[in-house]
Order: sequence, then structure tokens, then C-alpha cells
Amino acid sequence: MSLIVVATLTPAPGRTQDVLDAFSAVSPLVHEEPGCELYAAHTDGNLVIMVERWRSREDLDAHAAGAALVELNRLNEGALAAETVVHVLRNVPMGDPVKGTIQ
Repeated sequence: MSLIVVATLTPAPGRTQDVLDAFSAVSPLVHEEPGCELYAAHTDGNLVIMVERWRSREDLDAHAAGAALVELNRLNEGALAAETVVHVLRNVPMGDPVKGTIQ
């Protein structure tokens, strides 16, 4: 069963676009990583929320230790006001098989 990751990033004042640009720069690399099923950025203008889906814990662990994350951390150096909060979750399907889970 796939793992869902929700990562919440708090950019420093005025740095939201910089953080989004950093994710945009590395996303093509992440999308090619083994086991990446979803890697998508979202924002409300203040926070950046990454929603990810990985085939397995092993794939997620390889992603976390990989070159794309090293580059992302380099690009985001000084751009974040707080530590990134990461939640690794499992789907709990309910109701409609399409609408009741992250596809």
C-alpha cells in the first residue's frame, strides 16, 4: 500500500515564492525517482504544503536521502522560518473508491 506524505513548510516573510521555485526546480528529478507516485506543491500564500505519494517506505527513504532533497535543502537555505513538519500517513479509504482516497 502506498504511503502519503504531507509536508508543511513555513517560508520566511517574503520567501514563499522562493520556496515554491525551489520545489519547481527539483520536482522533475523527484518525479523520476523510483516509487514516486505523486509530488505536488500547494500554498495559501503563507505556507507551502507538499502532498506526496510513495509506493513503499523504502522508496520514501531513498527519496529522503537522495540528491534531489540535498539540492532542495540547498535552494531553501535561509528561506524557511521554521523546521519542516512531515507526516507520513496511510490511506484510509472510505465511501466512494475514487473520492474517498488520494489517487
